[in-house]
Amino acid sequence: PGSAGRQGGLPMMVGTKKRLLFQSMLSRSAPSCGSRAFALPTRRWRSARAAQEDATTTTYPAPRHGALRTAEAYVESLRRPSMRVYALGQVLEDYVTHPLIAPSVNAVAETYRLAEREPEVATAYSPLVQERVHRFTHVCQSKEDVVAQNEMQRKLGQLTGTCFQRCVGMDAMNASWTSTFRLDAAHGTSYHRKFRDFVAHVQRYNLVVGGAMTDAKGDRSKAPHQQDDADQFVRVVERRPDALVLRGCKLHQTGTLNSHYLLVMPGQRLSAEDKDFAVSCAVPVDDPKLTYVLGRQSCDTRSLESNNFDVGNRYYGGQETVIFFDDVVVPRDRVFMDGEADFAADLVERFTAYHRRSYVCKAGVGDALIGAAAEIASMNGLNPAKVAHIKDKLVEMIHLNETIYATGVAASYSAKPTPARNYEPDVLLANVCKQHVTRVPFEIARLAQDIAGGLVATLPSDADFHNAEIGPLLKKYLATSKDVDPDDRRRIFRLIENLALGRNAVGYLTESMHGAGSPQAQRLVMHKLADLPNKANLAKRLAGCSGCAPPPDPPAAKKTATVD
Repeated sequence: PGSAGRQGGLPMMVGTKKRLLFQSMLSRSAPSCGSRAFALPTRRWRSARAAQEDATTTTYPAPRHGALRTAEAYVESLRRPSMRVYALGQVLEDYVTHPLIAPSVNAVAETYRLAEREPEVATAYSPLVQERVHRFTHVCQSKEDVVAQNEMQRKLGQLTGTCFQRCVGMDAMNASWTSTFRLDAAHGTSYHRKFRDFVAHVQRYNLVVGGAMTDAKGDRSKAPHQQDDADQFVRVVERRPDALVLRGCKLHQTGTLNSHYLLVMPGQRLSAEDKDFAVSCAVPVDDPKLTYVLGRQSCDTRSLESNNFDVGNRYYGGQETVIFFDDVVVPRDRVFMDGEADFAADLVERFTAYHRRSYVCKAGVGDALIGAAAEIASMNGLNPAKVAHIKDKLVEMIHLNETIYATGVAASYSAKPTPARNYEPDVLLANVCKQHVTRVPFEIARLAQDIAGGLVATLPSDADFHNAEIGPLLKKYLATSKDVDPDDRRRIFRLIENLALGRNAVGYLTESMHGAGSPQAQRLVMHKLADLPNKANLAKRLAGCSGCAPPPDPPAAKKTATVD
C-alpha cells in the first residue's frame, strides 16, 4: 500500500518524516518475521489426493491491473465488462459508477487511502512476501496484530459511517490459515500450502477478498443433503482430475462486487452425508459463471435522484448481493477443502471467532452517530453540555458504544497462538462482543432519534426547499438560531436518518443483528464455553457445601488463659 512509486520495497509516502517512520517500523518488525515465521504441517504420510493436488498446482497469473497502490488504481481494477450484475431488474453495464453502488466502492477505496495516509494503522509486515502489506490481507502473527485489526476497523467506521466490506475476507483468510493447517495434519492433504500461495498472491497485489459463506439454506429443519433442492447450498456437482464444478447460491454477501476474489466456505456444521457441500475455494469475482443480484436497502433510490441531498451520507455506503453459481469451474490449486465434512465446523467456528470481535467497526460508526446527536441537539438550541437530559442520553450512548469496543479488544488482547503460528482471538469474549452488537446499536439509534426529534422521519424533501412557493415558508418555520445554517441542520437530520432508518442502517442495525451469526448463535457458544460446572464448584466451596475442600479459615483471636 502507498502511492504509485516505491523505494526499496516500501510504499512512497508524502513527506520524509512519514517515510522514515515507515522504514523504522519495517526495520523493527522484519528481523523477527523470517521465512520460518509460519509453519507447514508435519506429516508422516501423504494421501493420493495430495499427490494429485501437487501435480495440478499452477501459479496465480498477475492481474491485468498489477499491484494496487492507490484508491484510484483500486477503482479502475473493478472495471470488468464480463461481470453479470443485476439491479432493479436490469443488467448494469457499468456498476462501478452506478449511483446505487458507487458509494460502496468509495467505502472500500477508503481502506486504500487509509494505508497511504496512515501506514502504521493499515499495513503490517508479512513474512510470506517479506514486505509490508495491507492489514486487511495480513495473517496475524501476534496478539498485537489482532488488536491492530480492531483499531483499524474502528477508524474506518469513523471515516465512512458504514460497512467498508473487507472484514469478512480478512477474517476468512485468518481462519482458513489455521483450518487448512489442521486439515492437512489430519487428512494428509496439501490445502495449507495452496492456501499460502493464495494469500501471498492477494498480498503482493493488494487485492480485496470477499467471504462467501451464507447459503440459501432452503428448509432450515433439514440438513443440506436432505433438501428437496440440493442447490440450496453451494455444492460440488462434478469432480474432475484438475478441477471442481460448483453449483448453488450464496445470500446477502457483503461487498462482493467490490472484491477481486470470493473465498467460498461452508456455512455450518456438516455430517459425512453432506460431503459434497464441504467445499472451500477461491473464485475470481468476474468468473463468467457467476451472476450477482444487488440487494435493496431502505431509501436506496434516493441515490438515483438528481440532487442527492436527502441521502444523508452520499459519500459512503454498504453493499450486499445474491450470488448464483452456475457450474463454476474451480482449478484444484484454488481448492482448500473438498469433502472433509468433519472440518466444516472447525472453519466456521474459527471464522466466527474472528468476525464476531470484528464488529468493533460498529463502535466507529457509533462515534459518528453520537456526534450527530450532539450536533443536532446544539442546532436545536439545547446545549449538550448543559441540558441535563441531553447530556445523560449522550453519556448513555457513549457508555454503550465503548462497551462494544471494550469487549472486542478484550477478545483480541486475549489472542493465543495456533499450531499454524498465527494468532486467534478469545472465542468466548468474541461472542460476548457480538452479543452486545446485536443490541447496543439499536439503543444508540433510538437515543439519537429521541434527541433529534420527529424531523428525522418527517423532514420534507430537498426539492420542496427549492420550490419557489413553499421553499421560503419551509425555511422560515424550520429555522432555529440565527447562528445555525438551516441547510446544515437538514444535513445532520438526514445523516441520523441514514444511520438509524436509511441505507446505512442496513450495516449499522440489521447487519449487527444477523452478521456473523444471529444472536442465538452467540448464546450457544457462550453457554458451551462458560464451564458452568466449574462455576458451581466455586460457589459450593465458598458456601462451605459438603464434599468441597473449604477455604482457609479467617484469623481468629487467640484465647487467653484465665487466672482463678
